[in-house]
Amino acid sequence: MSDLSTPARIARGAVAGLIAGAVASFAMDRFQAAASSLLPPDGGEDEPATEKAADAIATATIGHEVPEAAKPLAGQSIHYALGIGLGLAYGIAAEFRPAVTAGYGTGFGLGTATLLDETAVPAVGLGDAPWKAPLSTTLYAYASHLVFGGTTEIVRRQVAGTLTPSLETGS
Repeated sequence: MSDLSTPARIARGAVAGLIAGAVASFAMDRFQAAASSLLPPDGGEDEPATEKAADAIATATIGHEVPEAAKPLAGQSIHYALGIGLGLAYGIAAEFRPAVTAGYGTGFGLGTATLLDETAVPAVGLGDAPWKAPLSTTLYAYASHLVFGGTTEIVRRQVAGTLTPSLETGS
């Protein structure tokens, strides 16, 4: 049990998680850029789920889809916003339930792949169900999220460790 007060633990977890989520999103993005060249060509017909999500948000808020030229940036914005949000939740959860860091974040990565890519994305119509997608796509998603989860935990631990002394002394 930490000697920090509950608000200090929440703050430490939130800050560490926000930073970790951003760094992990970048690491996942770079991994995907490198790994995608190893995958069989998909024909390029289907736009990424993040771009489809950006279109759905734009349509709901401003009444029209994202312009074609802005879709890659809009998709990246969704990717980073989701990664930062997941990092925030993970950082706070790790403060109170260290078991969420099992496997040095790999459990978190596998969980996000299963819940997001394999369940939520198909459920809301942003991608194919796992049984309709090629095995290479599923493996790519899990590998990407292992990078995300592991990086989140490495960065969270480092940031939380640097925040602890200042939170304990109040400086």
